Amino acid sequence: MNIHASPTLTPAESALVEAFSERVSDLPGDAAVTVMRDDAVELLKGGLPTRRIEAWHYTDLRRLLTAVPAFEPSAKPDLLRPLIDGSAVLRVANGKAEKASEIEGVTVRRFKDMLLAGDGDAALAPVDETDAVAAVNTAFASDGFALTIAEGAQLDAPMELQNLQAGGQVHARFPVVVGAGARATIVERQTGAGAALASSVSTLDVGDGADVVWVLVQEQPATVTHLGQMRIRIGKDAKLTLFIMNAGGKLVRQEVRVDAAGEGSDFKLRGINLLGGDTHCDVTMVLDHSAPDTTSTEIIRNVVTDRAHGVFQGQIRVAAIAQKTDAKMACNTLLLSDDAEFSTKPELEIFADDVACGHGATVTEIHPAHLFYLMARGVPEKAARGLLIKAFLAEIIEELDDEALVAALEAKLDGWFAEHG
Repeated sequence: MNIHASPTLTPAESALVEAFSERVSDLPGDAAVTVMRDDAVELLKGGLPTRRIEAWHYTDLRRLLTAVPAFEPSAKPDLLRPLIDGSAVLRVANGKAEKASEIEGVTVRRFKDMLLAGDGDAALAPVDETDAVAAVNTAFASDGFALTIAEGAQLDAPMELQNLQAGGQVHARFPVVVGAGARATIVERQTGAGAALASSVSTLDVGDGADVVWVLVQEQPATVTHLGQMRIRIGKDAKLTLFIMNAGGKLVRQEVRVDAAGEGSDFKLRGINLLGGDTHCDVTMVLDHSAPDTTSTEIIRNVVTDRAHGVFQGQIRVAAIAQKTDAKMACNTLLLSDDAEFSTKPELEIFADDVACGHGATVTEIHPAHLFYLMARGVPEKAARGLLIKAFLAEIIEELDDEALVAALEAKLDGWFAEHG
Protein backbone atom coordinates (compact mmCIF):
# COMPACT_ATOMS: atom_id res chain seq x y z
CA MET A 1 0.00 0.00 0.00
CA ASN A 2 1.02 3.61 -0.37
CA ILE A 3 3.48 4.84 2.24
CA HIS A 4 2.65 8.50 1.73
CA ALA A 5 -0.08 10.50 3.49
CA SER A 6 -3.35 8.59 3.70
CA PRO A 7 -5.53 9.39 0.69
CA THR A 8 -9.24 9.95 0.64
CA LEU A 9 -10.67 6.46 0.60
CA THR A 10 -12.42 5.13 -2.47
CA PRO A 11 -15.89 3.58 -2.08
CA ALA A 12 -14.32 0.10 -2.14
CA GLU A 13 -11.70 1.00 0.48
CA SER A 14 -14.36 2.58 2.68
CA ALA A 15 -16.52 -0.52 2.34
CA LEU A 16 -13.65 -2.74 3.49
CA VAL A 17 -12.93 -0.58 6.54
CA GLU A 18 -16.62 -0.36 7.46
CA ALA A 19 -17.10 -4.11 7.02
CA PHE A 20 -14.24 -4.75 9.44
CA SER A 21 -15.75 -2.39 12.02
CA GLU A 22 -19.03 -4.26 11.78
CA ARG A 23 -17.51 -7.74 12.03
CA VAL A 24 -14.46 -7.36 14.25
CA SER A 25 -16.25 -8.48 17.41
CA ASP A 26 -17.29 -11.76 15.74
CA LEU A 27 -13.90 -12.64 14.25
CA PRO A 28 -12.09 -15.51 16.03
CA GLY A 29 -8.62 -15.17 17.50
CA ASP A 30 -6.62 -14.28 20.60
CA ALA A 31 -5.07 -10.90 21.39
CA ALA A 32 -2.15 -11.43 19.01
CA VAL A 33 -4.53 -12.19 16.14
CA THR A 34 -6.61 -9.12 16.96
CA VAL A 35 -3.51 -6.93 16.75
CA MET A 36 -2.62 -8.44 13.36
CA ARG A 37 -6.13 -7.79 12.08
CA ASP A 38 -5.98 -4.18 13.27
CA ASP A 39 -2.60 -3.72 11.58
CA ALA A 40 -3.96 -5.16 8.34
CA VAL A 41 -6.87 -2.72 8.36
CA GLU A 42 -4.47 0.15 8.97
CA LEU A 43 -2.70 -0.87 5.76
CA LEU A 44 -6.02 -0.80 3.94
CA LYS A 45 -6.75 2.66 5.33
CA GLY A 46 -3.53 3.81 3.67
CA GLY A 47 -5.06 2.99 0.30
CA LEU A 48 -5.01 -0.01 -1.99
CA PRO A 49 -1.99 -0.40 -4.29
CA THR A 50 -1.77 1.68 -7.45
CA ARG A 51 0.46 1.34 -10.51
CA ARG A 52 3.00 3.58 -8.76
CA ILE A 53 3.98 0.51 -6.74
CA GLU A 54 6.21 -1.61 -8.95
CA ALA A 55 4.70 -4.97 -7.96
CA TRP A 56 1.25 -3.62 -8.89
CA HIS A 57 2.27 -1.70 -12.01
CA TYR A 58 -0.04 -3.65 -14.33
CA THR A 59 -2.89 -4.06 -11.84
CA ASP A 60 -4.02 -0.77 -10.34
CA LEU A 61 -6.09 -2.34 -7.60
CA ARG A 62 -7.28 1.00 -6.28
CA ARG A 63 -8.79 1.83 -9.66
CA LEU A 64 -9.97 -1.63 -10.68
CA LEU A 65 -11.69 -2.59 -7.42
CA THR A 66 -14.73 -0.35 -7.75
CA ALA A 67 -17.10 -2.01 -5.26
CA VAL A 68 -17.07 -4.44 -2.34
CA PRO A 69 -20.18 -6.52 -1.61
CA ALA A 70 -21.56 -6.97 1.88
CA PHE A 71 -21.16 -10.25 3.74
CA GLU A 72 -23.92 -12.79 3.15
CA PRO A 73 -23.55 -15.30 6.01
CA SER A 74 -26.75 -17.18 5.15
CA ALA A 75 -25.77 -17.84 1.52
CA LYS A 76 -25.20 -21.52 0.69
CA PRO A 77 -23.02 -22.49 -2.29
CA ASP A 78 -23.90 -25.53 -4.35
CA LEU A 79 -22.01 -28.76 -3.79
CA LEU A 80 -19.08 -29.30 -6.13
CA ARG A 81 -17.90 -32.67 -7.34
CA PRO A 82 -14.18 -33.21 -6.85
CA LEU A 83 -11.93 -32.75 -9.85
CA ILE A 84 -10.80 -36.37 -9.48
CA ASP A 85 -13.15 -39.08 -8.24
CA GLY A 86 -12.09 -40.61 -4.95
CA SER A 87 -10.45 -37.46 -3.62
CA ALA A 88 -10.77 -36.54 0.03
CA VAL A 89 -12.72 -33.27 -0.04
CA LEU A 90 -12.29 -30.47 2.52
CA ARG A 91 -14.93 -27.84 1.86
CA VAL A 92 -15.16 -24.20 2.94
CA ALA A 93 -18.63 -22.87 2.10
CA ASN A 94 -19.00 -19.08 2.10
CA GLY A 95 -16.16 -18.73 4.58
CA LYS A 96 -17.14 -21.56 6.93
CA ALA A 97 -15.28 -24.89 7.04
CA GLU A 98 -17.58 -27.89 6.94
CA LYS A 99 -17.01 -31.10 8.88
CA ALA A 100 -14.19 -33.11 7.33
CA SER A 101 -13.67 -36.86 7.19
CA GLU A 102 -10.52 -38.40 8.61
CA ILE A 103 -7.62 -38.89 6.20
CA GLU A 104 -5.01 -41.50 7.02
CA GLY A 105 -1.61 -39.91 7.55
CA VAL A 106 -3.03 -36.39 7.72
CA THR A 107 -3.98 -34.24 10.71
CA VAL A 108 -6.82 -31.87 9.80
CA ARG A 109 -7.83 -28.86 11.89
CA ARG A 110 -10.26 -26.07 11.21
CA PHE A 111 -8.40 -22.79 10.92
CA LYS A 112 -11.02 -21.22 13.19
CA ASP A 113 -10.01 -23.63 15.95
CA MET A 114 -6.36 -22.68 15.45
CA LEU A 115 -7.21 -18.99 15.82
CA LEU A 116 -9.22 -19.62 18.98
CA ALA A 117 -6.37 -21.70 20.43
CA GLY A 118 -3.79 -19.02 19.64
CA ASP A 119 -1.99 -21.20 17.07
CA GLY A 120 -2.89 -19.32 13.91
CA ASP A 121 -1.21 -15.95 14.34
CA ALA A 122 2.10 -17.00 12.72
CA ALA A 123 0.35 -17.61 9.38
CA LEU A 124 -1.55 -14.34 9.31
CA ALA A 125 0.94 -11.49 8.94
CA PRO A 126 1.16 -9.75 5.53
CA VAL A 127 4.58 -10.05 3.86
CA ASP A 128 5.12 -6.28 3.59
CA GLU A 129 3.25 -2.98 3.39
CA THR A 130 2.33 -3.55 -0.27
CA ASP A 131 0.80 -6.97 0.43
CA ALA A 132 -2.83 -6.06 -0.20
CA VAL A 133 -3.93 -9.66 -0.79
CA ALA A 134 -2.81 -10.83 2.64
CA ALA A 135 -4.00 -7.59 4.28
CA VAL A 136 -7.57 -8.18 3.09
CA ASN A 137 -7.40 -11.84 4.04
CA THR A 138 -5.81 -11.21 7.44
CA ALA A 139 -8.48 -8.69 8.33
CA PHE A 140 -11.41 -11.00 7.58
CA ALA A 141 -10.35 -14.66 7.41
CA SER A 142 -12.18 -16.64 10.07
CA ASP A 143 -11.94 -20.23 8.85
CA GLY A 144 -10.31 -22.69 6.48
CA PHE A 145 -8.32 -25.88 7.01
CA ALA A 146 -4.86 -26.58 8.39
CA LEU A 147 -3.26 -29.81 7.19
CA THR A 148 -0.23 -31.63 8.56
CA ILE A 149 0.93 -34.58 6.48
CA ALA A 150 2.97 -37.03 8.52
CA GLU A 151 6.61 -37.79 7.77
CA GLY A 152 6.92 -40.55 5.20
CA ALA A 153 3.19 -40.61 4.42
CA GLN A 154 2.41 -41.77 0.88
CA LEU A 155 -1.06 -40.50 -0.02
CA ASP A 156 -2.50 -42.49 -2.92
CA ALA A 157 -5.65 -40.36 -3.35
CA PRO A 158 -5.61 -36.58 -3.84
CA MET A 159 -6.91 -34.17 -1.23
CA GLU A 160 -9.14 -31.40 -2.57
CA LEU A 161 -9.49 -28.04 -0.80
CA GLN A 162 -12.65 -26.29 -1.95
CA ASN A 163 -13.24 -22.59 -1.29
CA LEU A 164 -16.80 -22.06 -2.50
CA GLN A 165 -18.82 -18.85 -2.53
CA ALA A 166 -22.45 -17.94 -3.12
CA GLY A 167 -22.07 -14.16 -3.14
CA GLY A 168 -20.89 -11.56 -0.67
CA GLN A 169 -17.42 -11.81 0.86
CA VAL A 170 -15.49 -15.04 1.36
CA HIS A 171 -12.05 -15.21 3.01
CA ALA A 172 -10.23 -18.48 3.79
CA ARG A 173 -6.81 -19.72 4.95
CA PHE A 174 -5.12 -23.04 4.20
CA PRO A 175 -1.85 -23.65 6.12
CA VAL A 176 -0.28 -26.95 4.98
CA VAL A 177 2.81 -28.70 6.35
CA VAL A 178 4.20 -31.72 4.50
CA GLY A 179 6.50 -33.92 6.57
CA ALA A 180 9.91 -35.15 5.45
CA GLY A 181 9.79 -37.87 2.81
CA ALA A 182 6.03 -37.60 2.32
CA ARG A 183 4.27 -37.70 -1.05
CA ALA A 184 0.94 -36.01 -1.77
CA THR A 185 -1.27 -34.47 -4.45
CA ILE A 186 -3.39 -31.52 -3.37
CA VAL A 187 -6.06 -29.87 -5.51
CA GLU A 188 -7.32 -26.39 -4.63
CA ARG A 189 -10.61 -25.19 -6.14
CA GLN A 190 -11.75 -21.57 -6.11
CA THR A 191 -15.23 -21.14 -7.55
CA GLY A 192 -18.88 -20.34 -6.84
CA ALA A 193 -21.82 -18.30 -8.07
CA GLY A 194 -22.88 -14.70 -7.58
CA ALA A 195 -21.13 -11.38 -7.10
CA ALA A 196 -18.34 -11.71 -4.54
CA LEU A 197 -15.02 -10.59 -3.16
CA ALA A 198 -13.09 -13.79 -2.48
CA SER A 199 -9.65 -14.02 -0.90
CA SER A 200 -7.63 -17.12 -0.15
CA VAL A 201 -4.12 -17.51 1.28
CA SER A 202 -2.36 -20.88 1.35
CA THR A 203 0.95 -21.52 3.09
CA LEU A 204 2.90 -24.63 2.18
CA ASP A 205 5.98 -25.99 3.94
CA VAL A 206 7.48 -28.90 1.99
CA GLY A 207 9.69 -30.97 4.26
CA ASP A 208 13.08 -32.44 3.35
CA GLY A 209 12.83 -35.08 0.64
CA ALA A 210 9.07 -34.66 0.22
CA ASP A 211 7.36 -34.69 -3.21
CA VAL A 212 4.21 -32.58 -3.65
CA VAL A 213 1.95 -31.81 -6.59
CA TRP A 214 -0.40 -28.86 -5.98
CA VAL A 215 -3.05 -28.04 -8.58
CA LEU A 216 -4.94 -24.76 -8.23
CA VAL A 217 -8.04 -24.28 -10.41
CA GLN A 218 -9.73 -20.88 -10.27
CA GLU A 219 -13.11 -20.73 -12.05
CA GLN A 220 -14.93 -17.82 -10.48
CA PRO A 221 -17.84 -16.28 -12.43
CA ALA A 222 -17.42 -12.99 -14.27
CA THR A 223 -18.87 -11.05 -11.31
CA VAL A 224 -16.11 -11.92 -8.83
CA THR A 225 -12.93 -10.28 -7.59
CA HIS A 226 -10.53 -13.03 -6.57
CA LEU A 227 -7.40 -12.32 -4.53
CA GLY A 228 -5.20 -15.36 -4.03
CA GLN A 229 -1.78 -15.94 -2.55
CA MET A 230 0.50 -18.93 -2.01
CA ARG A 231 3.53 -18.77 0.31
CA ILE A 232 5.85 -21.72 -0.10
CA ARG A 233 9.03 -23.02 1.50
CA ILE A 234 10.79 -26.03 -0.05
CA GLY A 235 13.20 -28.09 2.06
CA LYS A 236 16.35 -30.02 1.24
CA ASP A 237 16.04 -32.40 -1.75
CA ALA A 238 12.28 -31.74 -1.82
CA LYS A 239 10.20 -31.37 -4.98
CA LEU A 240 7.16 -29.23 -5.63
CA THR A 241 5.14 -29.05 -8.84
CA LEU A 242 2.63 -26.20 -8.75
CA PHE A 243 0.04 -26.11 -11.54
CA ILE A 244 -2.24 -23.08 -11.78
CA MET A 245 -5.24 -22.73 -14.08
CA ASN A 246 -7.16 -19.46 -14.20
CA ALA A 247 -10.39 -19.75 -16.17
CA GLY A 248 -12.73 -17.14 -14.71
CA GLY A 249 -13.23 -14.08 -12.56
CA LYS A 250 -13.66 -10.40 -13.33
CA LEU A 251 -10.57 -9.17 -11.46
CA VAL A 252 -8.00 -11.77 -10.44
CA ARG A 253 -4.66 -11.40 -8.67
CA GLN A 254 -2.87 -14.67 -7.91
CA GLU A 255 0.46 -14.33 -6.12
CA VAL A 256 3.07 -17.07 -5.70
CA ARG A 257 5.93 -16.48 -3.25
CA VAL A 258 8.46 -19.30 -3.11
CA ASP A 259 11.60 -19.89 -1.09
CA ALA A 260 13.76 -22.73 -2.42
CA ALA A 261 15.39 -22.90 0.99
CA GLY A 262 16.86 -26.40 1.03
CA GLU A 263 19.95 -27.56 -0.84
CA GLY A 264 18.96 -29.69 -3.83
CA SER A 265 15.32 -28.54 -3.82
CA ASP A 266 13.34 -28.42 -7.09
CA PHE A 267 10.41 -26.18 -7.99
CA LYS A 268 8.25 -26.39 -11.10
CA LEU A 269 5.51 -23.89 -11.93
CA ARG A 270 3.16 -24.59 -14.80
CA GLY A 271 0.40 -22.10 -15.46
CA ILE A 272 -2.50 -21.78 -17.89
CA ASN A 273 -4.50 -18.57 -18.07
CA LEU A 274 -7.72 -18.78 -20.11
CA LEU A 275 -8.92 -15.19 -20.33
CA GLY A 276 -12.09 -13.97 -22.03
CA GLY A 277 -14.76 -11.31 -21.69
CA ASP A 278 -13.58 -8.32 -19.64
CA THR A 279 -11.37 -10.34 -17.30
CA HIS A 280 -8.25 -8.78 -15.81
CA CYS A 281 -5.99 -11.56 -14.51
CA ASP A 282 -2.59 -10.99 -12.90
CA VAL A 283 -0.27 -13.84 -11.89
CA THR A 284 2.74 -12.53 -9.97
CA MET A 285 5.56 -14.80 -8.80
CA VAL A 286 8.57 -14.09 -6.61
CA LEU A 287 11.01 -17.00 -6.33
CA ASP A 288 14.02 -16.96 -4.02
CA HIS A 289 16.84 -19.43 -4.55
CA SER A 290 18.45 -19.23 -1.14
CA ALA A 291 20.45 -22.48 -1.03
CA PRO A 292 23.02 -24.15 -3.31
CA ASP A 293 22.19 -26.64 -6.06
CA THR A 294 18.53 -25.67 -6.41
CA THR A 295 16.56 -25.88 -9.64
CA SER A 296 13.39 -24.29 -10.96
CA THR A 297 11.43 -24.05 -14.21
CA GLU A 298 8.39 -21.85 -14.80
CA ILE A 299 6.28 -22.14 -17.95
CA ILE A 300 3.18 -19.99 -18.34
CA ARG A 301 0.81 -20.38 -21.32
CA ASN A 302 -1.91 -17.81 -21.92
CA VAL A 303 -4.90 -17.71 -24.25
CA VAL A 304 -6.52 -14.28 -24.36
CA THR A 305 -9.64 -13.26 -26.27
CA ASP A 306 -12.42 -10.65 -26.31
CA ARG A 307 -11.33 -7.60 -24.25
CA ALA A 308 -9.43 -9.53 -21.59
CA HIS A 309 -6.14 -8.33 -20.12
CA GLY A 310 -3.59 -10.70 -18.65
CA VAL A 311 -0.41 -10.13 -16.66
CA PHE A 312 2.51 -12.33 -15.68
CA GLN A 313 5.25 -10.93 -13.49
CA GLY A 314 8.00 -13.38 -12.62
CA GLN A 315 10.96 -12.43 -10.45
CA ILE A 316 13.76 -14.90 -9.70
CA ARG A 317 16.25 -13.89 -7.02
CA VAL A 318 19.44 -15.90 -6.53
CA ALA A 319 21.27 -15.34 -3.24
CA ALA A 320 25.06 -15.21 -3.04
CA ILE A 321 25.10 -18.57 -1.25
CA ALA A 322 22.96 -20.22 -3.95
CA GLN A 323 25.77 -21.41 -6.23
CA LYS A 324 24.90 -23.99 -8.94
CA THR A 325 21.37 -22.62 -9.22
CA ASP A 326 19.59 -23.63 -12.44
CA ALA A 327 16.53 -21.46 -13.08
CA LYS A 328 14.54 -21.02 -16.28
CA MET A 329 11.32 -19.11 -16.95
CA ALA A 330 9.15 -18.74 -20.06
CA CYS A 331 5.83 -17.01 -20.76
CA ASN A 332 4.02 -17.73 -24.05
CA THR A 333 0.81 -15.97 -25.09
CA LEU A 334 -1.75 -16.61 -27.81
CA LEU A 335 -3.94 -13.59 -28.63
CA LEU A 336 -7.27 -14.42 -30.26
CA SER A 337 -8.76 -10.94 -30.70
CA ASP A 338 -7.59 -7.43 -31.57
CA ASP A 339 -8.76 -6.08 -28.21
CA ALA A 340 -7.01 -8.71 -26.08
CA GLU A 341 -3.86 -7.71 -24.19
CA PHE A 342 -1.13 -9.44 -22.23
CA SER A 343 1.70 -7.82 -20.26
CA THR A 344 4.80 -9.77 -19.28
CA LYS A 345 7.58 -8.72 -16.93
CA PRO A 346 10.33 -11.30 -16.29
CA GLU A 347 13.12 -10.38 -13.86
CA LEU A 348 16.38 -11.96 -12.75
CA GLU A 349 18.28 -10.72 -9.71
CA ILE A 350 21.48 -12.73 -9.33
CA PHE A 351 24.13 -12.40 -6.60
CA ALA A 352 25.89 -15.73 -7.22
CA ASP A 353 28.50 -16.22 -9.96
CA ASP A 354 28.10 -19.93 -10.80
CA VAL A 355 24.53 -20.22 -12.07
CA ALA A 356 22.52 -21.03 -15.20
CA CYS A 357 19.54 -18.70 -15.36
CA GLY A 358 17.40 -17.45 -18.22
CA HIS A 359 13.97 -16.18 -19.22
CA GLY A 360 11.95 -15.59 -22.36
CA ALA A 361 8.54 -14.41 -23.52
CA THR A 362 6.55 -14.66 -26.77
CA VAL A 363 3.24 -13.25 -28.00
CA THR A 364 1.60 -14.52 -31.16
CA GLU A 365 -1.66 -15.26 -32.97
CA ILE A 366 -2.96 -18.45 -34.58
CA HIS A 367 -0.93 -18.83 -37.76
CA PRO A 368 -3.21 -18.67 -40.83
CA ALA A 369 -1.24 -21.43 -42.55
CA HIS A 370 -1.83 -23.81 -39.65
CA LEU A 371 -5.54 -23.03 -39.67
CA PHE A 372 -5.71 -23.47 -43.45
CA TYR A 373 -3.92 -26.83 -43.24
CA LEU A 374 -6.63 -28.26 -40.98
CA MET A 375 -9.56 -26.66 -42.80
CA ALA A 376 -8.28 -27.94 -46.14
CA ARG A 377 -8.62 -31.43 -44.71
CA GLY A 378 -12.26 -30.97 -43.79
CA VAL A 379 -11.94 -29.70 -40.22
CA PRO A 380 -14.46 -26.87 -39.53
CA GLU A 381 -12.86 -23.54 -38.62
CA LYS A 382 -13.98 -23.49 -34.97
CA ALA A 383 -12.85 -27.07 -34.43
CA ALA A 384 -9.54 -26.32 -36.14
CA ARG A 385 -8.94 -23.32 -33.89
CA GLY A 386 -9.77 -25.47 -30.89
CA LEU A 387 -7.27 -28.15 -31.91
CA LEU A 388 -4.50 -25.59 -32.32
CA ILE A 389 -5.25 -23.93 -28.99
CA LYS A 390 -5.43 -27.25 -27.18
CA ALA A 391 -2.10 -28.31 -28.68
CA PHE A 392 -0.58 -25.06 -27.41
CA LEU A 393 -1.75 -25.83 -23.87
CA ALA A 394 -1.86 -29.61 -23.60
CA GLU A 395 1.92 -29.98 -23.59
CA ILE A 396 2.32 -28.61 -20.08
CA ILE A 397 -0.80 -30.34 -18.74
CA GLU A 398 0.60 -33.69 -19.82
CA GLU A 399 3.74 -33.03 -17.78
CA LEU A 400 1.67 -33.86 -14.69
CA ASP A 401 1.99 -37.55 -15.55
CA ASP A 402 -1.34 -38.45 -13.94
CA GLU A 403 -3.98 -39.69 -16.37
CA ALA A 404 -6.98 -38.75 -14.25
CA LEU A 405 -5.62 -35.28 -13.52
CA VAL A 406 -4.67 -34.66 -17.15
CA ALA A 407 -8.11 -35.75 -18.36
CA ALA A 408 -9.88 -33.52 -15.84
CA LEU A 409 -7.84 -30.45 -16.77
CA GLU A 410 -8.23 -31.07 -20.50
CA ALA A 411 -11.99 -31.24 -19.93
CA LYS A 412 -11.73 -27.77 -18.36
CA LEU A 413 -10.00 -26.56 -21.54
CA ASP A 414 -12.80 -27.99 -23.69
CA GLY A 415 -15.46 -26.35 -21.53
CA TRP A 416 -13.79 -22.94 -21.68
CA PHE A 417 -13.27 -23.12 -25.42
CA ALA A 418 -16.90 -24.13 -26.00
CA GLU A 419 -17.88 -20.83 -24.34
CA HIS A 420 -15.16 -18.53 -25.68
CA GLY A 421 -13.88 -20.17 -28.85
